[in-house]
Amino acid sequence: MIGLLISSNLIMAAAYLLKMRSIPPQIPILYSLPIGEDQLVEWWMIFIIPFLMNTLYIVNTAILKRFFPQEQFVRALVKYANTVIVIISAYIFLRILLSVS
Repeated sequence: MIGLLISSNLIMAAAYLLKMRSIPPQIPILYSLPIGEDQLVEWWMIFIIPFLMNTLYIVNTAILKRFFPQEQFVRALVKYANTVIVIISAYIFLRILLSVS
């Protein structure tokens, strides 16, 4: 599982480095708000996505090890939850980055 997290982080970092020069000063991230300037944030706020991804992964793993060390069902559930978190976060990051540049 840690390999998937590291791979996702490397893919997001590589995509950012490749598109770094063409990123505008403001990018749309807040899609739940009405269309227009309400959705725009500063360019550096795109890094909230990988930060949240890594934080959720670490919290899920810590809770699993602390409270459910022997439960196979919970272990499998956390494994799938972490996989979904990593894949969706990487997809959202790449989708936003590629759509604005």
